[in-house]
Amino acid sequence: MSSFIASRPSRYICKACRQSLSQGRKRKYGTNSITSNPSDIYDVVTVGGGPVGLALLAAIKSSPSTSHLRCALIETQSLSKQKSWELPPTQYSNRASSITPTNQSFLETIGAWRHLDLRRVQPYDEMQVWDAGNEASIQFDWQAEAVRYNAPQRTVATMTENANLSRALLKRIQELGAEDSLLPSTSVDRIDHGVDDAEGLNMSTWPVLSLKPSGPSESPSTPRQIAARLLVGADGINSPVRTFAGINTNGWDYHRHGVVATLELEPSKDTQSSADVDSALEDFLSDEETPSNSNPQIDKNLMPSNRATAYQRFLPSMGGPIAILPLPNNHASLVWSTTPQIANYLKSLSPSAFVATVNAALRLNQVDIKYMLSLPSTSPSSTDFTKSSSSSSYTHEDELRWRLTQTDPAPTTREPPLVRAVQPNTVASFPLRLRNATSYIVPRIALAGDAAHTIHPLAGQGLNLGLGDATALASTIQYAVEHGMDLGDLGMLEQYGSARYGKAVEMSSGVDALNWMFQLGGSGEGLVGSLIGRARGLGMQVVGSGWIPGLKEIVMRRAD
Repeated sequence: MSSFIASRPSRYICKACRQSLSQGRKRKYGTNSITSNPSDIYDVVTVGGGPVGLALLAAIKSSPSTSHLRCALIETQSLSKQKSWELPPTQYSNRASSITPTNQSFLETIGAWRHLDLRRVQPYDEMQVWDAGNEASIQFDWQAEAVRYNAPQRTVATMTENANLSRALLKRIQELGAEDSLLPSTSVDRIDHGVDDAEGLNMSTWPVLSLKPSGPSESPSTPRQIAARLLVGADGINSPVRTFAGINTNGWDYHRHGVVATLELEPSKDTQSSADVDSALEDFLSDEETPSNSNPQIDKNLMPSNRATAYQRFLPSMGGPIAILPLPNNHASLVWSTTPQIANYLKSLSPSAFVATVNAALRLNQVDIKYMLSLPSTSPSSTDFTKSSSSSSYTHEDELRWRLTQTDPAPTTREPPLVRAVQPNTVASFPLRLRNATSYIVPRIALAGDAAHTIHPLAGQGLNLGLGDATALASTIQYAVEHGMDLGDLGMLEQYGSARYGKAVEMSSGVDALNWMFQLGGSGEGLVGSLIGRARGLGMQVVGSGWIPGLKEIVMRRAD
């Protein structure tokens, strides 16, 4: 290992490179030159400053084995806004994700989780899933399963805003003294390969990045050109790093959009916010009967029960499912997968009409929902209509109120929440795609996050897959350092590629199959549609009823 790591612990440079640098020679890279100054050579360069790229940097810098590595994280946008991000307690970003217990453990291990504003996160331990085409349903209750098997309490996942997570990761990077690794407001102008010199220094596979400012400089020492022993592409679905690596992608567009918004819900008597849980825990710990010098082991059965629930209803006639994911203080994150036409219609609605339409999507049958989606997006000036008036004169709220009286309750063990309001300026949409890179690695390059894979959001696993990439890649880098291996060697990177490629293919193909299955048959009308709808319903009953022992438990474990 001594032949691979420089005598100064702040660098990790191979023996040949170190000898070259100590002799003060200059190296040529493509059509440009890079000086012999060691500041031009980095061990790990990551392009992309989203949660995945930040998590990788924090993981590398938090490990004693790899903290000395010279890293750079290049981000086109300013990071100062992410560092100072803040919203009032009653407002939430519409970009929120559910973090699985496995990834929460990773974030805790690298020291980032404690920097989250925990007042803005919401764990949930139950999911209600049902099909509007046949009214079959499944309940995934992790708390009930824990009681059944006398196992520790656990959650399905924990909802947090992406901005809250990014800010926490930046705080951890600052705490680690690694802020000099951040190169914000910087874009990659071009990427070249190095060239071998006449004296035998093999740099032909080293990526060399030419940088340029993309905004006001936040790092006065940003270099103009850097060489990377290992280049990581965490730069999104249109990854320039992936293009440079010559890696193709497979997949397709779903011709669907995901509509997102932040919702305010009617209070539920059996749901406690994370603030309620924290307050109850503080009361418990400050009980007068507890000796002040003791370190009590808290019985988890005495802990306040967090009965926050996620809801997902499949709407085959509308092109996809609608999901309501819990946030603190009676708020929720909406993700509605639907056609581009319906997405545009939803975005054109007034707040009150939007709320009525979301409530309809959670409760009414598909024929009634379709009718409401055909109403004019602009409400009439007067709502004083009688039942004898033309139906087209009714507002969305009127239609919902009347049609609910003709609709049976949802076939769920817990009623879906009643949406009370939508937070202003949070309704937005984005196209849904499936993409998977044909490989996640080539010599000296690795892909992570959306640069490697993009999946349908119905399972909420997009960011979780990316954080899994960061976990595996950080582990691979640590293994290479501890065993004196070259970080960019393809054989070494195979450890990362084999760990993540199969996992991503399994998840993306499974979610894709689930998406298509719940769209087949549409509303269930006609002989073929009816048969397909019944088959879907039978499948949900098989999973949810326990007819096949262990099947439901297997599905639940896959959520980790």
